[in-house]
Amino acid sequence: MKNKPTILLSIFFLAIFLFSACTNSKKPAIGNDDDIIVIADSLHFLELEAEMLHVFEKVIYTPQPENLFNLKRENIENLNQLKSRKNIIFLGSLNAKDQVSEYIKQALDSSVTKLVKNREEFFFNKNNLWAKDQLVMFIVANSAEELKKDILNGNEELLYSFRKISNDRLFSKLYKPRYENQKIEAELLNKYGWTIYVQPAVELAKSDSTNNFVWLRSGRNTPVERWIFVHWIENANASFLNSDSLINIRNRITQKHFLVSDDSVCVDISFGMSKPMVSQANFNEHYALMSQGFWKFSDKSGGGPFVSYSYLDENTGRFYMLDASIYAPKYYKKKLIQQGDVILTSFRTIDELSEERKEEILDELE
Repeated sequence: MKNKPTILLSIFFLAIFLFSACTNSKKPAIGNDDDIIVIADSLHFLELEAEMLHVFEKVIYTPQPENLFNLKRENIENLNQLKSRKNIIFLGSLNAKDQVSEYIKQALDSSVTKLVKNREEFFFNKNNLWAKDQLVMFIVANSAEELKKDILNGNEELLYSFRKISNDRLFSKLYKPRYENQKIEAELLNKYGWTIYVQPAVELAKSDSTNNFVWLRSGRNTPVERWIFVHWIENANASFLNSDSLINIRNRITQKHFLVSDDSVCVDISFGMSKPMVSQANFNEHYALMSQGFWKFSDKSGGGPFVSYSYLDENTGRFYMLDASIYAPKYYKKKLIQQGDVILTSFRTIDELSEERKEEILDELE
């Protein structure tokens, strides 16, 4: 995923809202994590609505249809009441004269405006602008026609920005260092050279060094079961990073290890609704492929959603597949699968841990 540190450093917002309060004194942002407030002129938004909905209101099936985010257009006159919201987008064009476009032109430094005019950049993020854990995004181009193209072409980056901060917020709620199962974390780090955040209710269901497979499980025989597995292949290469290979690897692993009903029923990928969606992703600063789809029991008695990340660790030559899946027949699952997604991002190899963190985890073995 594209990184913009130099662009972010070059953005100089007006002092009136940059320095109105120091970060420590800001209150936490409020509102639904799934809602994005779009501050835009009504006619301008109408012109760009189809593209914005296509990017941010993507429907995911879990298998119930659920929007990733919900857009809510607001007038700039209501800005003071909206500054505390979690997700905000300002949408405008340099050639437009509406209030929002004028506001954006005043907010961006001339060097940034030049980047927009030259079509080098079209969106800029500002974290914690008016509240903690807040993302404010400015989307701007020379004209509405350019914006339509830019929004569609940059859809993965736009969506990634809001998914990442949503995941960061969720992880801060999930991560409870006082209660984490450091014994399992230490066992994994000592035995396999990697670790992952293990919540207190999670059990180590399987640890198979022969097949390079670990299964973490919670909620066994309850209405909501959560499964996470980590599988790796030694001395690998980038040839594994393609859609067909990922499907084959996942099916081979789950058919062997995810067994229920006295080992007579296994788990595999379901193609009933659609083939798994595979997209490029930034996984802890590694180039990765993210897969999203559905799994099913082989006897067709049930199923649910899964999300997985696969990448090649160039330091060790290992190919990793990290996967989270949910079995919750009676519940909406978007939040549940997001929780699994967030836990996956806590994965670290031993080389990625500080000496202090390694000692802290491995002390549990003594």
